[in-house]
Amino acid sequence: MITRMVMVLFVIAVIAAVVLGVALMVHTAKRRSSALPAPDDPREILRRRYAAGEIDEDEYLRRMSGLSQDW
Repeated sequence: MITRMVMVLFVIAVIAAVVLGVALMVHTAKRRSSALPAPDDPREILRRRYAAGEIDEDEYLRRMSGLSQDW
């Protein structure tokens, strides 16, 4: 009787661990994907161009300011 109860509790614990593990993985994946800006986002394009030296700081700030007014 006790052995059967321990086995049932063990199976329940394993199922709970699997469910919690999957939920944690889904939550982590959603966080990662929402944290990354879209590659075609105008702000991201400006950041890349500034980092690559294609535009100077004044141009970067001017364009970012213009984008802020649009949003």
